[in-house]
Order: sequence, then structure tokens, then C-alpha cells
Amino acid sequence: MNALPQCERKFMSRPILRAPLDNAPGVTQTHRSDPPIGERRPANEEMARVLRTKPFRVALEPSSGTIAYWKHEPVHDIVKPMVDHVIMTYPTGVQRLERRTGRSVAVGTARPGVITLIPAGSTSRWDIHRPMHVLQLYLPHATLSRVAGEADVAAPGDLLERTVHPDPVTSRLLMSAVDALDGHAALDTLFRQQLMDLLATRLLAAHAGSSITVRPTLGGLSPNVLRRAIERLRSDSDADVSLGALASEAGLSRFHFCRAFKESTGLSPHAWLRQRRLERAMEMLRDTDASVVAVAEALGYGSQTAFAAAFKRLTGETPTNWRRSMR
Repeated sequence: MNALPQCERKFMSRPILRAPLDNAPGVTQTHRSDPPIGERRPANEEMARVLRTKPFRVALEPSSGTIAYWKHEPVHDIVKPMVDHVIMTYPTGVQRLERRTGRSVAVGTARPGVITLIPAGSTSRWDIHRPMHVLQLYLPHATLSRVAGEADVAAPGDLLERTVHPDPVTSRLLMSAVDALDGHAALDTLFRQQLMDLLATRLLAAHAGSSITVRPTLGGLSPNVLRRAIERLRSDSDADVSLGALASEAGLSRFHFCRAFKESTGLSPHAWLRQRRLERAMEMLRDTDASVVAVAEALGYGSQTAFAAAFKRLTGETPTNWRRSMR
């Protein structure tokens, strides 16, 4: 590790007030000067600079945000203000880390089931002493504001800073994105869009500094609207099955379309499409002699491996073994 510049040595020599983490787990007092947006860096660029590597896997959703899986070496650096909110969780292992913001310091343990939240515009020094795996969501504030408006709740202010804060709900939601970073483009894109809106809703409810209650769904889709949505999802053409397209055709916001669709069918749009693709895969494997590679291509998967992994997650068997048991 390079020697610290003189300014950083002075910073670290100042008395540090340690936050009582047992009483307020994962919360660091925030001291931000709120630099202008033009002086903030995109989160993916700043994380690449600090982590000194490229993400192991990444999925960009222009309408919602970005999810990136990193495997990085020890970190001793200052994270500069970013345009996006950064929410991260830790897929594996146990790792001690320190985060210094102003004159406060949070020391905690990164492990599955906890999250760290860096609000847009904040800056802090990080010390991570061993290699680590981390899954990160870069959430534009515009996405948070859109979801708040669609859910008819108060517009969000600053999110709270969290450092290895226990939140198994948010952690599980973010971890569910791992399998959708690769695979079927339409299906995984729909899942990521739906997931990001769900994560934004969760952040508004649990990490926005004020109590927010999302109102329950009042009824499902009308029969005609539901029929058109299902026709689009069932289409074998290149029809746009993005969440935005489905919601626009229904004349609803993305937030309300997802809730109403689930009220009508018992499944989210992504779960419905996933079930439909599984049924088609089973029909082809059982009723035709098409190879597994051909089935994967017909269903739009990028590779036989991606299709086989998705099939096994849902059935517990590989496509080849399932076909053998049906004949």
C-alpha cells in the first residue's frame, strides 16, 4: 500500500469519536457539504477507482440503476461524492471494516444479512483489510423519486448512512439479483426492473429517516388490460416486455401495474413470465427431439449453461435428466 499523503495523515491523527454501535448499529453521523451534482462522479466510475479493478459481473438498467458484483483486494481510500445512492450487501465471508465520516467512525463486520448505504453526495474514508466479495446497487435519486411518486408517499430527502447495518430483507432482495445478472435477456431484464423498484420502496420505508407507509393494493387489472398484458408476455415475437412497456399499455405506473398484476394473477410479471418459459421448455423437452441447445436458443437464453442453471433452480433437475424421466 502506498504511503498516505500528508493531508490524510493529519486527518487520521485527529481525535476520532467512536459511535456507540451497540446502541445504533450501522449508523454513522453524516457531515456533507452536498457538492453540486456536476462535481459528483457516477458510482460505477468511483467504485472502479477505489476498488482498483473491474466488476466481476454487472447489469445496467438505464431506466432504474445498475447492479455490480465485485471481488476486490483490501481498500484504504476515500470514497468521493457520487451521483447515485450506493447500497451494498456481502454474499459470503466475514470481514471487519471501518468507515470514517467527519469526526465519527463506524467499525463493524461485513457478513451476509447486513447492508451498507452510501447516500448520494456523501464522502467517507474506508479501511478494509482483506479481500472481499460485495454486491452493489447504484440507484439514481430519480428512481427513488419516481417510485415515491408512484406509491403516493412523501418525496424522499436524504437516505440515512448505514454501515454494515442489520437488514436481512434488503440484503436478500439485493442478493436475489445475482442469478439475474446473466441468462435470458427479456426475463432477467424484467426481473431486475421489478427488483429495483422493490428495493427503492424498501429504502423509502426503512432507510429514509422518516416513517413511510405504502398503501395496500386496491383491486387488480381489468379483464381487458390483463388480457393484453398476458398476450404481450406470451408473445414469441420480439415484443417489448419491459416493465415500462407493460405498465404504459395498461395506463398505469410501473409501481401500480406490478401490484395490480399480482393481485389479478397471484404472481408478479417476472414470476408469470418465468413460469411461462418453464412450461414451454418442458413441452419442448417432452414432446420434441430438439436438443437442449436448441431449446435454450428457442427460449432466448444466451447459452445452454444459463438455460440449464435456470431450469434446475425451478425443477431441481437438469433439462437432460428431466427429459429422461418423462420418457
